[in-house]
Amino acid sequence: MVSAERFDALSAGLAEGVRARDGLIGLVLLGSASDEASSRRDEWSDHDFFAIVEDGRGAEVRPDLSWLPDRDRIVLTAREGEIGFVAVYDDGHVFEFALSEAGELAGAVAGDATVVVDDERGTTAALIERARARAESADRFDPGNDVRLVLVKLLIGVGRVRRGEVLNGGQFIRQWAVQHLVRAIRGRFAEASGSLRDAIDPVRRFERDHPQWGARIASALERPTEDAARELLAFMREVLEPGWDAFPSRAADAVAQRLGWEAFSTER
Repeated sequence: MVSAERFDALSAGLAEGVRARDGLIGLVLLGSASDEASSRRDEWSDHDFFAIVEDGRGAEVRPDLSWLPDRDRIVLTAREGEIGFVAVYDDGHVFEFALSEAGELAGAVAGDATVVVDDERGTTAALIERARARAESADRFDPGNDVRLVLVKLLIGVGRVRRGEVLNGGQFIRQWAVQHLVRAIRGRFAEASGSLRDAIDPVRRFERDHPQWGARIASALERPTEDAARELLAFMREVLEPGWDAFPSRAADAVAQRLGWEAFSTER
């Protein structure tokens, strides 16, 4: 477990490293690493951040991570795509970060964020302002569309599992169907979402706002893949269908029939 003192020391070390590294012009601490969300930190909180590179120097700067604090304690680094990086320390603490020019983060979204280092033009602050605006714009739900996508992901996923593509089919069921199911619930019962809801990832802290439903979904996912899909469909109809004219009942019946399942309908 990383103490609060070590967490703060790593944050300070990041700022020092960015300021000292030629070619780096900005640092933004994100999520629970930011000042505004520090109350959310617990033993599993890591450091999420953007390190902003001077325009035109990304390819030059990215191979060098020597500016990270306590470099001798880092036991693992890896890249996630062109600009994404991760570092793990010997105490298990994790850094997840983008090391990129501002233009390479043109589509980034951000919620809680603290700009720690910036250049004289305010490049990093402007980037975060735009990223927050995109997050606010994207933080809107269309539960009718999401619930239809749940049906599609379940239908395709079970078909692929039956074809023998268990890994790929499992992704459709356990990942994408669940994401759309959570979004549908968030949109249908928006008033139940608390102030700590993650505006970027609706699945984050879902159990805090809907503990019983979160437990039901988690329980379904513990079952074998096709059984999990059946449970998710039954749960969705139980929770979302009653009293909601926009629920695609005929489509849900058709999916259940195609898969040889009972319809589960709560309204006849």
